[in-house]
Amino acid sequence: MFQRLSTDTFNWILIVGVILFVIEVAFFHGGMIVSALFSAAFVYVGWKNFSQLWGKVLFWLGVIGLIFAILNMLAVRFLILAAIVLFLINYSKSKQEAQRLQPKLPRDDVVSTDPIIQLKPLFDHKVFGDQHTSEMSYQWRDINIHGAFGDRIIDLSNTVLPNDTVVISVRHMVGNIIIYVPYEVEINVHHSSVFGRAHILGEDHLKLMNQSLLYQTEKYDTTLSRVKIVTSLLSGDIEVKRI
Repeated sequence: MFQRLSTDTFNWILIVGVILFVIEVAFFHGGMIVSALFSAAFVYVGWKNFSQLWGKVLFWLGVIGLIFAILNMLAVRFLILAAIVLFLINYSKSKQEAQRLQPKLPRDDVVSTDPIIQLKPLFDHKVFGDQHTSEMSYQWRDINIHGAFGDRIIDLSNTVLPNDTVVISVRHMVGNIIIYVPYEVEINVHHSSVFGRAHILGEDHLKLMNQSLLYQTEKYDTTLSRVKIVTSLLSGDIEVKRI
């Protein structure tokens, strides 16, 4: 279905969804958005205390409340309706259009491309729970992840970094990000946060309110062994320190 969807159609659906979201915020005093935020807070607190009975109860109450709050939003209802209509339209077209298959014969003049190898990333995208690098030695891979709840701990002391620029990109909603970097490696940190605190190489920011921070070590531009860190948080703390 999404392969048949044109970019213009998708853009119009997205624009109408954003308009409905703004209308719900402006004219319905936030609508179900406030309920969704409260439910998300219950989910986070319950997950942090999931080992206890009240934490389990709070977590599942938050999950149920979050699902109902999201489904009751005007924008979400519109997107569900649009998805159903597009599915029916595309299903009808697929029945009317005959699929024509043409065999592709090998050509001698086609230049073969270089073979590629699929590698396993260090982190997978995870909505709930904490993640951290292995405590044993591991092979380095650039990190590019996003998540919702939990902490992300990245320790670069247990790997051998290449003599090049390595990248760590983390986009997260609620939780803390901790990154340990060896002393011989130069660092560039670009962090943005809506709420939280930052402790970056001895520089402390105890109250971040919709701010961005940019730091780098003195020899970052002239040294090849370096780490570029790009992080964003809705609510949480970041700590980057030497180890």
